[in-house]
Amino acid sequence: APVDGHLEAVVVQAHDLPPAEPNDLAFLALNKELRERAAELGQKSGLPDDVVQQVLEGVTEPSKFADLVAGYVDVPPAERQILLETLSVEERMRRVLVQVQRQLAMLDAQEEIKSKVQEELGERQREMLLREQLKQIRKELGEDDEESDIEELRSRLEKLDLPEEARKEVDRQLERLDRTSRDSMEAQVIRTYLETVAELPWNVRSEDRLDVERAARVLNEDHYGLQKVKDRVVEFLAVRQLRQSGQAAPVPEADPGNADDRGSRGSILLFAGPPGVGKTSIARSIARAMGRKYVRISLGGARDEADIRGHRRTYVGAMPGRIIEGMKRAGTKNPVFLLDEVDKLGVSFQGDPAAALLEVLDPAQNDSFTDHYLGVPFDLSEVLFIATANFLQGIPGPLLDRMEGVEFTGYTEQEKLAIARQYLIPRQLTEAGLGPERLTLSDEAAMVLISGYTREAGVRQLEREIGKVARKIARRIAAKEVEAAIVGPDDIPKLIGRPTVHPEHAAREDQVGIATGMFYTPVGGDIMFVEVSIMPGKNELVLTGQLGDVMKESARAALTYAKSHALGIAPERFQDRDIHIHVPAGATPKEGPSAGVTMATALVSALSGIPARHDVAMTGEITLSGRVLPIGGVKEKVLGAVRAGITTIVLPKENLADLDELSEAESARLTVHGVESLSQVLDIALTRPPEPARRTGKKYNPEDELVG
Repeated sequence: APVDGHLEAVVVQAHDLPPAEPNDLAFLALNKELRERAAELGQKSGLPDDVVQQVLEGVTEPSKFADLVAGYVDVPPAERQILLETLSVEERMRRVLVQVQRQLAMLDAQEEIKSKVQEELGERQREMLLREQLKQIRKELGEDDEESDIEELRSRLEKLDLPEEARKEVDRQLERLDRTSRDSMEAQVIRTYLETVAELPWNVRSEDRLDVERAARVLNEDHYGLQKVKDRVVEFLAVRQLRQSGQAAPVPEADPGNADDRGSRGSILLFAGPPGVGKTSIARSIARAMGRKYVRISLGGARDEADIRGHRRTYVGAMPGRIIEGMKRAGTKNPVFLLDEVDKLGVSFQGDPAAALLEVLDPAQNDSFTDHYLGVPFDLSEVLFIATANFLQGIPGPLLDRMEGVEFTGYTEQEKLAIARQYLIPRQLTEAGLGPERLTLSDEAAMVLISGYTREAGVRQLEREIGKVARKIARRIAAKEVEAAIVGPDDIPKLIGRPTVHPEHAAREDQVGIATGMFYTPVGGDIMFVEVSIMPGKNELVLTGQLGDVMKESARAALTYAKSHALGIAPERFQDRDIHIHVPAGATPKEGPSAGVTMATALVSALSGIPARHDVAMTGEITLSGRVLPIGGVKEKVLGAVRAGITTIVLPKENLADLDELSEAESARLTVHGVESLSQVLDIALTRPPEPARRTGKKYNPEDELVG
């Protein structure tokens, strides 16, 4: 108790409580364990082995040994107080052993941490040393310093006039690059991305040459014909010229989402037509006429959406899509961008590239086209996109809706001759090392090549055949057999062999059950014959010649019309008879409704016994009531008939306007009849009208609808 400001206490000496059984095995094991752990702790604490051994041998009493070890163990004061107050020797030894074990565990953990830190520091020091050596080696070799490359890249990016979103992303990536080791894989990925951004034409434009007359002249120099395409390009330039000069009427307040409100927007044209007619080459001429850069990418066979949009940067080896790569190659924001073979895009488990093109080719969306690799919007609205395709059926509807179609038709033989004279022959003479003074290819010889060695809508194969002739002459000149050559039509088979194309020719005489039709393929038009034979049988209709479903339906409709109208046909002709309809060239599949009138004419001719005229070719779809409906491909079909020697053509009346595409010289050679019903077709195509028409006085006068 406190007395006069100081404490007083009665102190009684405490005595240890020895174990009940000093020789108990448990107590002996505890004593042995404490001594062994204490020795281990002394060794790990850095005490010499002889000192540790001396202490162990000098103190044999368990109680005193426990007190000695407790003095060396690093424990908090409260724990020490507890040890002092523990009178039971066995309990005090247990508590001291627990503290010794904790101290040992802490020393082990500390040693492990220390070894790891030392190992890591050693690796870093080694890496720093190697990098310093590498830097010195690069300096000795005269290579540019990496730091200067990054600073140069940073300077290029700062000079770019980037949109706000792109600027934020670039700044973020630059900060990441500063925090990343220069030789790490992540740093290489970031640098590649930043270099891609720096190479894109964010605000670089080529100045449009808006001289309409010059553009028309350039297009005419590079290509013969194709007037519709040339007119469309000149119209585009004229509109741009009026907008920039301010001569156009003021535009009302614009709707930002309306594609037609922005004068700077590019157009999206679709050139559709058969191979070899100049779709790809005229796109290059358009770029030259407008003074723009030209970029072409081929989409034929592309099956991955990443081809259009690129890969995300999380993938190893990621790269931008073809659109962004094309813009990098162009180097300007407003190039002429050709998407070749857009109808041959594929679909696979990796996505639909045609669907990815929807954003690219939509004028209302492509001002913010986002490539997966780039990750920020890029403006494509000033690009003049031109797509090419052979078949419109191969293009999905939503994609087709975004483009303005410009149809390319096949060339006539006279057009091919003009193209050969102006472009193909001079080019092939140059490639063969010849000049016009060494080889002269007459127009008649060129016509032999056109009609006997090629069968196409375009002129690719024709150029190959001209090149073949030029090489044959070049060989003779090189061998000093001749000094110069003039090649006529009779020389062509001697040089390159017999003709390889055998087009159909008009029949020589009128025949019963054989009518002449016209058909169209991507390589041009031609004529075909429909043959009908009647034989005893079970009233079956047999169709051969690889006919498609639509052609088979046309044949059934024609037979029904013939039966229902009894066109001079005795009823017994239909009883117990099989009707066989065959279209020659059986190895070639045939499809389409336009052979309807031809099948009907051949059927009526065979059933009535009236011959069909051999000098008349026809085309048109029929209905059960005998109406003749319009069809497509009229120009190519008519030209094919003319090549075969046909001069009288029967067309649906609504298709007569399609003949405006023919030249005056070609139209003058033809006699064209426009018809609305099958009875009118029969009056023209058969050598005499069927009986009902003569009996009722409804004979059709061909002169009423004569054209040409």
